[in-house]
Amino acid sequence: MPAANDMQTMLVQFLPLIGLVVLFYFLMIRPQQNRMKAHQAMLASIKRGDNVVLSSGVHGKIVRVEDADVGVEIATGVTVKVRKGMISEVQARGAPAPANDAKT
Repeated sequence: MPAANDMQTMLVQFLPLIGLVVLFYFLMIRPQQNRMKAHQAMLASIKRGDNVVLSSGVHGKIVRVEDADVGVEIATGVTVKVRKGMISEVQARGAPAPANDAKT
C-alpha cells in the first residue's frame, strides 16, 4: 500500500504545476498564435494601392508587391523597399484620412 500512497502524493504535488501549464497555454500561447495567423493573412492579402503603416510608424502606399518585400511610397517620388513582416497595419484603399481639426 505505501507505493499507491506515494504515487497519489506525487500526483497531488504535480497537479498545480500541470494546471499552471494549461492556464499559461490558454492565456498566453493560444492568443499569440491567433494574432500571428491574422497578421500572416493580412500580409498575404496586401495589394498594390493599399495604405499601410510600418512597424516604425511610417505611413505609406504600396506600389510594388514581391514575394518577401514590398515597395512603399512614403512621399511623392520616394519609394523604399520594406520586408512584408515590418507592416503592422493595412488600411483599405481609399480609406478616408482623419481630419487634423478638433471638433467640439
